Amino acid sequence: MAGIYLHIPFCKTRCIYCDFYSGTNELQINDFVKAICAESLMRKSEINEPIKTIYFGGGTPSRLSNRYFQQIFETIFSLFSVEKDAEITLEANPDDLSEKYIQLLRELPFNRISIGIQSFDDDELKFLSRRHSSQQAIDAVKRCKKAGFRNISIDLMYGLPHQTLEVWKENLQKACELNIQHISAYHLIYEEKTKLYSLLQKGKIQPVTDETSTEMFTTLTDTLAKNGFEHYEISNFAKNGLYSQHNTSYWKDKKYLGLGPSAHSYDGENRSWNTASLNKYIEAIQSGKLLQETEHLTTSQKYNEFILTGLRTMWGVNLQQLKNSFGDKYYDFYAKNAQRYIDKGLLKIENQSLKLTREGIFISDGIMSELMFVD
Repeated sequence: MAGIYLHIPFCKTRCIYCDFYSGTNELQINDFVKAICAESLMRKSEINEPIKTIYFGGGTPSRLSNRYFQQIFETIFSLFSVEKDAEITLEANPDDLSEKYIQLLRELPFNRISIGIQSFDDDELKFLSRRHSSQQAIDAVKRCKKAGFRNISIDLMYGLPHQTLEVWKENLQKACELNIQHISAYHLIYEEKTKLYSLLQKGKIQPVTDETSTEMFTTLTDTLAKNGFEHYEISNFAKNGLYSQHNTSYWKDKKYLGLGPSAHSYDGENRSWNTASLNKYIEAIQSGKLLQETEHLTTSQKYNEFILTGLRTMWGVNLQQLKNSFGDKYYDFYAKNAQRYIDKGLLKIENQSLKLTREGIFISDGIMSELMFVD
């Protein structure tokens, strides 16, 4: 099974923390949709197996109108073999999710919606340059539920400058009260070339302390566990087994095709990525070309990704698969470097898989780096 990711590079406004490729010139949407459909045709031979997941990310995919979605879906379904029960996700901003817009979405193949809420605190939303209020976010979720969406995810963010543990607890409480199926919670990262990073460099904001970050993560995992969520990946929580199938396919080394500017693809042996320029992307496609770079993964790179993605999840790293895929050299390297973390109770072997313990999750970056193989 494989997946398709479509990068929709349009935002009404830019958030101060975001470093994903996007722009605010929505006059180019029509040319972009034509280009992404043409790219689909150009690359249809790259995926020769059924499509299990389709994911519209961005940017803000909810900036597209119904007719553009129809155009894209008609193209994809005509070119690829899409499973009847495929997970089809739309990322959306709360302020785009009017009752009318949601009804239009229900007429399309979308069966999962991921809403970028980030916070239920209006001061935090204003600081992040989000376009919605806390109440608008709550109302958007309720409208989606009323319209019949049964697989709803929201994004939350913690570790913001000046964020207190009390505010974070309130955010989590409001999220749980919505009775949704999935929550993705990310610690704020200061990405270079963002307005947030500039504020940090100028000393206008200060990051939260490591102690506060740890307290917030503990509160996150404990609160969601008490409310019926399964912690299946470091930043992701789901009820009733409704994991993000698309993201899970990334962590389980499945193939995927990335369409649109800056989109990444993986065929099992190579990674490729499109140009991160909407103008260059459209011009190239119109000329029958694709501006793309490709990297062939070495055995060491594939091993490192296998370790990294596996340890992030509750399923862990399958040790038999590790040995079968990479041989004794890499298996012995893992075993030697993992043992001291096993002895300290930070890693464990369970059902023939290597997994992080609860304590290990807090220093997961350090553990993973020790298991990385450097040629």
